[in-house]
Amino acid sequence: VQLVESGGGMVQSGGSLRLSCAASGFTFSSYDMNWVRRAPGKGPEWVSALNTGGTSTGYADSVKGRFTISSDNAKNILYLQMNSLKPDDTALYYCARGRVTYDYWGQGTQVTVSS
Repeated sequence: VQLVESGGGMVQSGGSLRLSCAASGFTFSSYDMNWVRRAPGKGPEWVSALNTGGTSTGYADSVKGRFTISSDNAKNILYLQMNSLKPDDTALYYCARGRVTYDYWGQGTQVTVSS
């Protein structure tokens, strides 16, 4: 199993980024997938989830209305479209496989939002 995130970078407040997570080594469409972030000096924070089959999504209150999770099951890629970014969104963003507990994580991609 391998999860590889990309798409992070530096952006000004109000800007947008799209993160990608390329999955391999398992049947991508058969698992719930998540985005989790870790801000400097803080613990991990669940951001968003997409259920098996992609019929249901969930978002943390802090990102609801600004972030959108989606997937391309043909390409085995999980996405996170992030709009109206704020400095508080600065963090290392990980994709993770699972529903309540996560058994595989990627290495993360850094998102830095300047004010």
